[in-house]
Amino acid sequence: MNFKVLVLCTGNSARSILGEMLFNHLGRGRIEAHSAGSKPGGVVNPVALETLAKHGVPFAGARSKSWDEFAVASAPTFDFIFTVCGNAAQETCPVWPGHPATAHWGIPDPAHVEPLAARREAFEDAYQSLKKRVEAFLALPLETMTREESALAARRIHDEAAP
Repeated sequence: MNFKVLVLCTGNSARSILGEMLFNHLGRGRIEAHSAGSKPGGVVNPVALETLAKHGVPFAGARSKSWDEFAVASAPTFDFIFTVCGNAAQETCPVWPGHPATAHWGIPDPAHVEPLAARREAFEDAYQSLKKRVEAFLALPLETMTREESALAARRIHDEAAP
């Protein structure tokens, strides 16, 4: 089965891009992931792409886009939606077709950390935090879990992975 995942953040330039690419890479065809933002900046943070490249994670097609693209009838129906920043978790989201399971995986924003060396370190921390959560989520028997069970498991993964 191919599960569809949407990773949300406000700007869709850093954390949600990392999440999308990690789900697609580590999911190895089991997951089809997308990302979006409530107020996308229109540009993917170059340090996000640098971090993905450093770890050998493909990022072709990465782009900053609005969640409005996924709130139309022709959009994919998602099984899971993850918010990765506090702002997106608190915003009023569109009504998603199919009522997907949701979980908040809050990750500190690395995008505005200064100087550049510290920003690279912050992106590495965000990458590792998301990777740990994505791997744990992919290890679940998603095919046999109910929507409620998978949502609870995703929330538990975040709580257990938090520092």
